[in-house]
Amino acid sequence: MAQTTPQTFENHTRLVPAYHMGAFPLLVINLLWSGYRLVRNFSPDAVVALLLAIALLLIFFHARIFALTVQDRVIRLEMRLRMEKLLPADFRPRIPDFTLGQLVALRFASDEELPDLARKVLTENITSRKTIKRMIKKWNPDYLRA
Repeated sequence: MAQTTPQTFENHTRLVPAYHMGAFPLLVINLLWSGYRLVRNFSPDAVVALLLAIALLLIFFHARIFALTVQDRVIRLEMRLRMEKLLPADFRPRIPDFTLGQLVALRFASDEELPDLARKVLTENITSRKTIKRMIKKWNPDYLRA
């Protein structure tokens, strides 16, 4: 995937304009409008409209959570395979000790620095994704994300 700027810690988060700045505000406006209509003109239709507005917002958030969960599971598998290949033999038995958050953060580390960084993360019990990502010196970009 061609990108105009290299990916770094500062710009690695993904914002989908149509999703985050289009659909979300419209769903919030719909919820507020439905609540207003329910208060001003109570009717069974207004109740259904409010319940539907709530359901749409729940679907919005859960769709994102479901996609991110699947992405994290793929990252977990990818990182376990990558670590099997890159970590020294004496450290490979510790691969199951990594938390999902540690694996997700470590995925941005280059192959050269992954072994040392992985050892440091586990031995020092560093669990903060941001802290781990900030420790990466050579960023391995991931442009294909949910």
